Amino acid sequence: MTKLSLSIVTALLVSLAAGDMAAQDSTPGGIRLVGEVTSQWQVGVTISAVGNCRGLVATIPVFTDWPEQQVRVIEETFSGHVKAVQFRILGNGVKQMVVSIPYIGPGETAQALVTYEVTRQAIKAPEKTDQLETPKRIPRPLKRYLGKSPYIETNNSRIRAAARKVGQDAATSWSKVEAIYDWVRDNVQYEFSTTLKGAAAALKDGTGDCEELTSLFVAMCRLNKVPARCIWVPGHCYPEFYLEGSDGQGHWFPCQVAGQRDFGSMPDLRPIIQKGDSFKVPGKKKPQRYVSELLKGQSFVGGKPKVRWVRKML
Repeated sequence: MTKLSLSIVTALLVSLAAGDMAAQDSTPGGIRLVGEVTSQWQVGVTISAVGNCRGLVATIPVFTDWPEQQVRVIEETFSGHVKAVQFRILGNGVKQMVVSIPYIGPGETAQALVTYEVTRQAIKAPEKTDQLETPKRIPRPLKRYLGKSPYIETNNSRIRAAARKVGQDAATSWSKVEAIYDWVRDNVQYEFSTTLKGAAAALKDGTGDCEELTSLFVAMCRLNKVPARCIWVPGHCYPEFYLEGSDGQGHWFPCQVAGQRDFGSMPDLRPIIQKGDSFKVPGKKKPQRYVSELLKGQSFVGGKPKVRWVRKML
């Protein structure tokens, strides 16, 4: 993941007090969507050939709809080299663009670029949380959010011990998850790093950045039978946890583990790229924590091409 400039991050943050709107989820304990920001983003790839390049396939994660995000394609730019462009969903959490290019000659440049209009709303925590409970029966699609994932080591003894003791005297499921949230923030100091070390190492070292803090929170939730997952936005990630209302309807609630304290709410309006943290990606043997851009080719004669992945706010 690339880091987003401070100016763009600032432009995509809003005050939850401004433009407050009626709750969008009318079921008990549902999320409340407030305000909105619309931005345009260009996503894709340009490939400049040094020699003869044959049988190229480029895959790029793209934006898609979520309850708090609506996406519309406003422009597509594909050079004549592109034979086909397809889209597929991986693990119910990421939409991937697949670009097929049979041939690029020396000195030629192929491109596949899509411009999206992304409307993102902020989330406020529910007003009443006492009736929100840990799911009694886990729906099959949610079971993936209860086990281990890459760098979310739910089998680690330190993490398991912490998960057993934190929040055990909480009066409600919401307050129990909040106790986990506060414990992670109190016991792991934020420290930026370009190297991912995972939840177990962060707990042992007492330091980590947004990925480590998110991973540790997710692991401890899962060990307490609360489904949880990572949410990926440009330059950042944060977690969501899942609880059910008194009517049995389930809801995902976000929180900001690194930085400003936001539990059950999310003022960050950067567009969502992916939700989840263990994806089966075609061509990869092991589950992937994050679906990255990838270029494969049958042959590169005369040198490998120069590849520029594009994900920029316009």
